[in-house]
Amino acid sequence: MQTIQFPISRFKTYQHSTELQPDVANLWWTVDETEAEIMFELHIKTTGWIALGISPAGGMKGADIGVGWIDNRGQIHFQDQYAFGFTKPVTDNTTTDWFPLQGREENGWTAIQFKRLLDTCDSMDVPIKSGSNIVIFAYGLIDPDMFETYGDISYHENRRNSRMIPLRTYANPPSDDKFVEFDYVEFRLDNYRVPSTDTTYHCKIFKAPSHFLTKRHAIARKVLIDKTNHDLVHHMLIFECDPSIVFDDNNLPDDLCDNLLQQLQPCFVNSATGWAVGGNDIVEFPDEIGYPIGGDFVIKYYLIQIHYDNPRLTSNRRDSSGIRYYIDKKLRRYDLGYLTFGTGFSIDSIVIPPKMNKININYEYLKQLLLSIKWTAELAEQWQEFYNNATRLVVFGRAEHLDSDILENLPKFENLKPVECRKEPIVNSATSNTIDFSLAFISYLLQKILSYNK
Repeated sequence: MQTIQFPISRFKTYQHSTELQPDVANLWWTVDETEAEIMFELHIKTTGWIALGISPAGGMKGADIGVGWIDNRGQIHFQDQYAFGFTKPVTDNTTTDWFPLQGREENGWTAIQFKRLLDTCDSMDVPIKSGSNIVIFAYGLIDPDMFETYGDISYHENRRNSRMIPLRTYANPPSDDKFVEFDYVEFRLDNYRVPSTDTTYHCKIFKAPSHFLTKRHAIARKVLIDKTNHDLVHHMLIFECDPSIVFDDNNLPDDLCDNLLQQLQPCFVNSATGWAVGGNDIVEFPDEIGYPIGGDFVIKYYLIQIHYDNPRLTSNRRDSSGIRYYIDKKLRRYDLGYLTFGTGFSIDSIVIPPKMNKININYEYLKQLLLSIKWTAELAEQWQEFYNNATRLVVFGRAEHLDSDILENLPKFENLKPVECRKEPIVNSATSNTIDFSLAFISYLLQKILSYNK
């Protein structure tokens, strides 16, 4: 189970846990499939109200929410609420399906244990299904005034966030303690002043580590985000630069991505790793594979791209976020590589025109790429061995939400069929005029296999 530092003790032990926001919000839960119910325990650093919800799309609209607080007499209050839109939620007037069990305030924190059915069959509730669920949380600084309508829950302002979590099939991520003896390599910014603009993409080139004599394998990666900047960092990507490109090692590019597009074009070809809001901080690779880095490995430069989302145009914020690779001294059986498919990887690869309710993606690029593979006997034998022994991980059929970091936890393999995209655009409530987008990376043991075709 993920190691969580918490200043007040839990009411009991649970199957799963996650840190929703460092030093601010922690969540524990246990799923009882026999009784078809789930028990939560939410700790948030406040003496006001706290809330946890299940959202169909990550925002307030359509969210099913449990709101609770502890009054000055130590009594627990809890409400089953529903959000019809991007407005204050209302009390569920159909049935009450969130049930408080116990709660307390201690050391400036509020802890409440509560439960609900996985599927309440209530039109004002969101079922907790197999696959990924979008969990939202928020909190206020004061208790509601019970003499006001709905208890008058104060506005949370920026005290809210969301996580995509497979609540029913969660695999607890490893803790930092597991990697304390390993070497590591970091690609991160250095006290970068985040511009006071709505959206910023910053790019920085890093030279591959030179202190390894031969290629080494990274066996896990960790996202490093300054504790005060979780509200700013939306996502980050690391790319491998083309092996033929050479930079001035004494003056490596470090600027807004828009100012470096032409210079960095050879670095936007192959993905190395990525993270976006809602993803796990630490991802450990399977035992048989490692990400190749350093020494005599062909990639000599890496590009990190960080997207800052700053809708309030705050200024004078400094950031040193980035990604750390934990390096093993032993090489594993396979090199890990990333396969980009669907279209070529570029800024305008998949551009959705405005006001469209459906769009067809041209997969001709992928088709031609696959047809161009020269199938030698050795390559065919390796691919057949991989295909025969590979674990079937991918399930999209009935999973309504997707997070690439937790694909291995989704049940039941299904063959995928081509479908047309008919997704309505989702407007991010935090940025009002910004369209949300998702990031997905499919990693396979393809590095060695595909190298025979080069």
